[in-house]
Amino acid sequence: MAVDPGGIRGCLYRNTYIWLNNGESFWYYPTFVGRNSAAGFRWSGRFWYYFGIDLRRISSYSCFY
Repeated sequence: MAVDPGGIRGCLYRNTYIWLNNGESFWYYPTFVGRNSAAGFRWSGRFWYYFGIDLRRISSYSCFY
């Protein structure tokens, strides 16, 4: 099951916390959301790096304004 692209599109250019299906979680700053994937910047704990992800891997998310 995938996250709805229309829903996560509301998080564009906002700090977002992502939880993956495998239990991993991280801060994300999405800059693009397509039908099946999202791209943006992921926080490593030390710096931001560009990262793309399949929406089917996302369990849940929360945007912060």
